[in-house]
Amino acid sequence: MPEGLRAYLRDPFLAQLYQRVRAAGSMRSISVDLTNACNLRCQGCYYFSEGMDEGMDPPSDAEFEAFIQRELDRGTNFVTVVGGEPSLQPDRLRALHRHFNINVATNGLIRIPTDGMETMPLGVAVWGADSTDRDLRGGGKIDVFGQALENYRDDPRAFFYYTVVPGYADEIESVVARCVENGNPVLFNFYSDIDHLGPKFDGRNAFGPALEAIDTVINRYPDMILLTRYLAETVATGLLYGQQWGHAVCTSLSIDHPVNQERLENGNPYNPHFKAYQANLADTRRCCTGIDRDCGTCFDVWEHFSWVMLNMRKHLGSQDEFTNWLTTMYLFYFINRLVDVDEGRRWLPEIHARTSRYRSIPELLASVG
Repeated sequence: MPEGLRAYLRDPFLAQLYQRVRAAGSMRSISVDLTNACNLRCQGCYYFSEGMDEGMDPPSDAEFEAFIQRELDRGTNFVTVVGGEPSLQPDRLRALHRHFNINVATNGLIRIPTDGMETMPLGVAVWGADSTDRDLRGGGKIDVFGQALENYRDDPRAFFYYTVVPGYADEIESVVARCVENGNPVLFNFYSDIDHLGPKFDGRNAFGPALEAIDTVINRYPDMILLTRYLAETVATGLLYGQQWGHAVCTSLSIDHPVNQERLENGNPYNPHFKAYQANLADTRRCCTGIDRDCGTCFDVWEHFSWVMLNMRKHLGSQDEFTNWLTTMYLFYFINRLVDVDEGRRWLPEIHARTSRYRSIPELLASVG
């Protein structure tokens, strides 16, 4: 153990976080499109924007079972389940949950049953207040957010996975308040304007007000927010120790995909087990959220979690930097129920109290618009 790390772990709280992560063990993860079908067509959905649903015949039951066995034999122990819409395949969700630790991303329109999935973490999407969410996800007609609130009220499995649209940062406080009142924690994601909807939707140069609002709700609900200030800054700016986010540094890349081979040899860390499986469970794509799209348009929080987590050594320069790394690592394990959930909830306020940004809010706002 490096002497600096040894010194940082003399702090009892940091030592406890570190011990919990170490005890949970390493993750050998994959991403799985459980289906290519969906009951919504959200504006800005990466899945349909690149036609990931096309030519993807779903596997038979026998092929699905064979896939599970292959991944067990390969040593996979964690699956991020996406799609399509996973709630359309509850039996296959149960089957995955029997064999792996999993996390499910769902649009919230159909409630995922509890039976056989009592401890399954569910990230329930919301993209803004009622009218914004209805326009972007419900075709202007379906109250998806309202239905999701009803489906997952006080459900201990569920957190809201709030994809923040840059031009609608003024909605963040009210949306978070409704989620918290509903009994659900909140993890923030950041919207990518793949469909070119205009300045209110467009990228990193517009996330400043959102960061300010996220800071406000962290202070207001420190036991219910699942994203630290540090990770919010990393996603919004796309910067980590002088490196700019993109394909050359992304750590969640299919290791068997030919387009990634040069990247895997450039010296930057990556997950050596990861594959992003398409809905036929035979083919993989470049990464979790892209086939050909510009990686600079990716603000996906899961991929940025991984980027920070696999760059531990860069965070050893000071105790504050190490705290930023360790709290990111611990929160990922906590969200995915790989550590004790009750203990983690008690520790959330202390995690937020100890987590810092490199820059002050005014400096950060100036740097990202």
